[in-house]
Amino acid sequence: MSGRVAGKKAFITGAAQGLGAAIAKALAAEGAKVALADINFVGAKKLAAELNAQHEPGAAHAFELDVTDEEQWIGALAAANAAMGGISALVNNAGIAGGKGGIEEMAFADFKRVMSVNVDSVFLGAKHALKYLAQNQPGSIVNISSIAGLIASHNTPAYNASKAAVWLLSKNIALHCAKKKLDVRSNSIHPTFIDTPILDAFRASFGKEEAEAKLARQVPLGRIGEPSDVAMAALYLISDESRFVTGSEIKVDGGISAM
Repeated sequence: MSGRVAGKKAFITGAAQGLGAAIAKALAAEGAKVALADINFVGAKKLAAELNAQHEPGAAHAFELDVTDEEQWIGALAAANAAMGGISALVNNAGIAGGKGGIEEMAFADFKRVMSVNVDSVFLGAKHALKYLAQNQPGSIVNISSIAGLIASHNTPAYNASKAAVWLLSKNIALHCAKKKLDVRSNSIHPTFIDTPILDAFRASFGKEEAEAKLARQVPLGRIGEPSDVAMAALYLISDESRFVTGSEIKVDGGISAM
């Protein structure tokens, strides 16, 4: 298939690198216009230029956005709506791991920071994007959670709590839209270890090869994931192929949750 999201206009947070960049590339390759929002504005502009050169001028636009700042959300969404002629998809991808230690050791400031970046961003994004999505139905909201939002560990209280919140907030948004008779769907994606910069601290502690081997041993499929694995799930959820899918979660976890 080709042109699976032709005509779609997607606003993607954390789009300068990692999963956000992979999702933007996949959507642009299948015909969507993309708004690349990131606190790393230089990186977002660089990727936008690459996508415009690869596809066509206007395929991508870059916007500076701190996802914890409500006024920046309002401004970036309005600018993206004007630049693309509408917004029909929102990808809340921006997130951090952050914080060290278990619940007794983690600083409260670190906990609040992780919750703000990972959860407040999804709330603010959906709150302020819905008016644009309603004007461009059918619409889709894709929230990047984590397998850590479904399965806990002993030493990541903030990450577990924040990603679990994203999971249920996604369902709340889905039911809200359905209640309002909006053709706007909301779903979450739950990756396991993916080859992105979020693993850099772990690589720095053990070395790249040993770190990735340690992680791969926890995955039934025997490897860590690629950004494209998550991007393909997002592509499906934004495309009209998933028109009857809302309030759901897609686990991109190599089988971890099956154990």
